[in-house]
Amino acid sequence: MSLRWRIMGSIVFVIVLTVLINIGVGYYATQARLSVFVEQVGSDEASNLARNLSREYTGAGGWATVDRPLSEAGYIYNGISQRERSEESEGGHSEAFHQEQVRVVIADAQGLVVKDNLSGLLPGTAAPDLGGHRETVFDLTSNQPVGHVYVDVNQEFLSSESHGFLNTLLYITLIGGALTVGVAMLLAAWLSKRITAPVTALTEATQAIAQGDAAQLPVTSSDELGRMSVAFNEMTSALETQRELRQRLINDVSHELNTPLSVIQLEARGLRDGLQTPESASGHIIQEVDRLRGLVTDLNWLAETDHGELRLTLETSSVHELLTEEVERWQPQSQARQVELSLEVSSDLPEMVIDRMRMGQALGNVISNAIHCTEADGSIVLGAGLESDKTLAISITDDGIGIPATDLSRVFDRFYRTEESRSRRIGGTGLGLAIARAIVEAHGGTIAVASRGLGQGATVTFRLPLGNPASSSSATASTARTATKEAKEL
Repeated sequence: MSLRWRIMGSIVFVIVLTVLINIGVGYYATQARLSVFVEQVGSDEASNLARNLSREYTGAGGWATVDRPLSEAGYIYNGISQRERSEESEGGHSEAFHQEQVRVVIADAQGLVVKDNLSGLLPGTAAPDLGGHRETVFDLTSNQPVGHVYVDVNQEFLSSESHGFLNTLLYITLIGGALTVGVAMLLAAWLSKRITAPVTALTEATQAIAQGDAAQLPVTSSDELGRMSVAFNEMTSALETQRELRQRLINDVSHELNTPLSVIQLEARGLRDGLQTPESASGHIIQEVDRLRGLVTDLNWLAETDHGELRLTLETSSVHELLTEEVERWQPQSQARQVELSLEVSSDLPEMVIDRMRMGQALGNVISNAIHCTEADGSIVLGAGLESDKTLAISITDDGIGIPATDLSRVFDRFYRTEESRSRRIGGTGLGLAIARAIVEAHGGTIAVASRGLGQGATVTFRLPLGNPASSSSATASTARTATKEAKEL
């Protein structure tokens, strides 16, 4: 059974059960209350009739005129049609209860029948045990009991009137319940469709994604179902991005692997055919193997950040010494490309608790990118200074090819390279900045890039909090989820 029918069936079942319970409880509660009410009415009728009979008995000095109070009360039926009795009751002499024949028996003090309005007992005969409501009739002159009056002897009054009322009530309640169930079924059908429609669309979209097609769900509300559609669309967009990144990974890694492998193959053939000297061929082969090892190393570093395994060996280090070493380390490469690499730092740089090797790697990745993106006679400046009492800013500024504004938000994505760097065939895998961001954020800092556009250079800035605790020489650092979430599936 589908989810829609289960939801609809559950709602209808609950409504039907509720209606039946209400009908049952209402019927029996009304029956009990009506019995008490009718009993009270019957008792009041008997009391009123007994008072009238007492006055009539006292005034007549006996039972000779007993028919008059019975007639006034509506209990004399001989010669009066049912319609006349109804009209008389509407005139105010009696209640609607008296439209049915109610048996009234009057007995004197000796227990002899004086009057039976339905002629069931003959006058002067001994009255049997009678039911109904019994009231005493008094002689008001002597205040002595002279007999009794029995109203509704055969319980016709209670049974006919109460049952008729209850049957009518039950009929009306059943009609109302049926209408309620009908409306509930319509609402249940509408509600179940509203609930299951997004689920059905989600299933179809999921199947489409499994087949490699992009799919988006319509967002028709702001409730939980609407938020589910929004979350699914975000996931779909993220998956599509991952698919693009995976394709780019394949293309980039294939290219990065193909070039050194081709060089190694050519050098090996030249060595075999005697076209290359061993020294020259081995030098080229070693250089290409180093490139391959660098690519593998970058991928391994990236895998560590993905799985939360990036470990920092924290130690107190001089920031000035760290920056000086990085400038000296990259000076040969910058000079080979005729790019000036300089250091500009303030004199009050503090010592910090950092992983010196990892931070050096992050700085090296950015400096290497800057060197490759800067033309001959260009310059790169590595600077550092305190922005506040709690933050140290380290910046790498070049006057190279720059970054378009549309690419600034994506330069930290792994394997992402701007069109300018691709067209100029600038080396690299597009992993350096992603690794740098993971390392900086593992230290509790942030990294940002700024550029005024193509040909205007770029500035990458590390901002690190001061006063990092050095409670242990080896601590596991939390990786920056935002630095790697876009490529979890690679």
